[in-house]
Order: sequence, then structure tokens, then C-alpha cells
Amino acid sequence: MLSQPMRLRAPSCAFFVVICLTSLGFGQQSGPGENPRAASHRCLSLAEAAFRPDMELCVSAHVYDVVELPDGTRFLDVCPPSLPDAECGFTIVSLRDDRAEVGDLRKLRNQDVHIRGVVRLTHGRMGMTLSHARQLSGGPEKFRPNPLLARNFDGQSNRMPVKDPNLSASGRHRAFMNNREQEPTSEAR
Repeated sequence: MLSQPMRLRAPSCAFFVVICLTSLGFGQQSGPGENPRAASHRCLSLAEAAFRPDMELCVSAHVYDVVELPDGTRFLDVCPPSLPDAECGFTIVSLRDDRAEVGDLRKLRNQDVHIRGVVRLTHGRMGMTLSHARQLSGGPEKFRPNPLLARNFDGQSNRMPVKDPNLSASGRHRAFMNNREQEPTSEAR
């Protein structure tokens, strides 16, 4: 028995198109000079972000001061001056190694900022690391590879950077690739 081709009726097709367009962000209003992608994401206050550890989100804060330590680590002071430092529950830190990617933070003093990043518990308070300037416009943090995975890796050797039995040609788990019916390699042609 032959099956009939499925036909969409006009109301259901129009509904499908509207759902697709709204999920892509068409029809959303954004202010002048505002990033439309960032406008669709709501930034949380520091108090709300403190209750969402290990989540990547946008935080809205007022920078009261920029403090630089002798080792080059910089902090955005986001707590009002009337609040003692011991009671401040959130911090934004920029490490010395990230200075080139982040740029000058003094220009953020006395301004409201929106920073995207992962909220983590650091030294008894919640915080976020500012590792790249793109975080100030809704972009992600700088990628930091895990040094344990790339141990003893040399880019000019033929060894894999990670010892994984599933990646080796002689692994027992990949028997379907170890048969004689493999495609010829470029060397064999």
C-alpha cells in the first residue's frame, strides 16, 4: 500500500513559521546601540547570581572602584562603599595573565556593566572571572585548556595527546575498524 504524502494545512503551517521566526529572535525589540542577541538574555543582579553557582549567566552590576594588587590581579569592586568588604558577597576578578585580552578596566569605574561568565565560589564568596573583553558585550570567557590532558604532548610527534583506548587502532573496543574491509588510505592509492 502506497502512503500519501503528508500535507500541512495553512493554519498549522503558519503556526510553524511563527514559532520558527520567534525562536530565531525576529520581532524582538532592542534599544538603539544595543546588541539584539544580548537584549534577548536577561542579566541577573548580584544577589540573584549568588544563588546560581556553576552556571554561565549575565550579571548586571555597578562598578564602584577598580582595585589592583601588587601581583597584577585586578578586582572590580561591585559593592557599595558603605558595605564592609567582609560582608560583600560577590566579586569580579581579572587575573594578570588576562591583562592583554581584557584591557584597561579603569574606564569601567562608576559605570553599570553587564558581564557574562560562570559564577563560582571563590574564597568564601561568589564571584566571576573576567578573562576577555568580549564578556562585557555578551561573549564567553577565554578558553583555558586542562593542563592534565595535554601532558607530554608535542605537536610534531605522531603520539596522541591523550591515552584513550578508544582512539588507538589496536583497541579491543573498536574491532569494527580493525577489519580488512577498510577504505584505502591516501598512502595505499
